[in-house]
Amino acid sequence: MAWYVIAMVAVATVVFLTAFFSIKKFLNSERDKRLLDLKFESKKLVTPLRIQAYERLALFLERIEPNQLLLRLNDPELSADQLKTLMVTSIRAEYDHNLSQQIFVSSAVWNAIVQAKEETIKLINLCAGKLNDEATAIDLASLVLEQVADKSPIEKAKEMMKDEVRLLY
Repeated sequence: MAWYVIAMVAVATVVFLTAFFSIKKFLNSERDKRLLDLKFESKKLVTPLRIQAYERLALFLERIEPNQLLLRLNDPELSADQLKTLMVTSIRAEYDHNLSQQIFVSSAVWNAIVQAKEETIKLINLCAGKLNDEATAIDLASLVLEQVADKSPIEKAKEMMKDEVRLLY
């Protein structure tokens, strides 16, 4: 009789453990499948947003390019100091407008964009600092264009963005 009880307990234990591990494996498999489905759905939603962020940041870089700024903002009636203020204000407004896009790009790309913005502002301020108080907007525009003819601080950020987009898509 004691052997009978021990045998029944052993069989019940084996059946229980088999059922337990089978159910656990099935539930883990279902959870993994659901996670994959969620990731896939998430990517379907996020991918267009990421591409749009790259587009907006490329447009931002184009809009803060000194020659583009000068085309949009140059007014011969302005003084050099007024044009400098207008250019820097415009760059900062464009940046503020696109600040939220940083969540869709890598830290390296975002840092390159911030650096491009800062270097562009620095370039404008340096050029304005070389001019006297009577300088006109045309004087500042000429000096800025002369400086960016050598190298634009924005090109590095554009290239990093293009490389990242190529890697991701």
